[in-house]
Amino acid sequence: MDLDNPVIRLCAEGTRAEFEGRKEDARELYRQAWAVCKDDYDACVAAHYVARFQDTPEEAMSWNREALVRARKVDDERVQSFYPSLYVNLGRSHELLGNREEAEHFYRLAAELGLEHQPDE
Repeated sequence: MDLDNPVIRLCAEGTRAEFEGRKEDARELYRQAWAVCKDDYDACVAAHYVARFQDTPEEAMSWNREALVRARKVDDERVQSFYPSLYVNLGRSHELLGNREEAEHFYRLAAELGLEHQPDE
């Protein structure tokens, strides 16, 4: 992880804020990360985090799709480790929107890459 990259640095700070319970700070840091994106890699990372703080499942879905689209445009080793999480997040978005078959599709893709979805209880 390149902490000299402003997007990575802002997302790391946002994650720290999130774990400390400072949700609005995290949301703002993720928004800032999106604002400073310079390429598809940056956009993939930022969108992945921005999706976490959307007000509706539809908005989260849109950001999760954006993250996957940008990852596919990068198409190199920098994004390979993101795919399992991107797929789980898309699965969760589909699940929340009642698209069970699509959710299962993305959960299977994540599982094929080693990340088993843990359903909410």
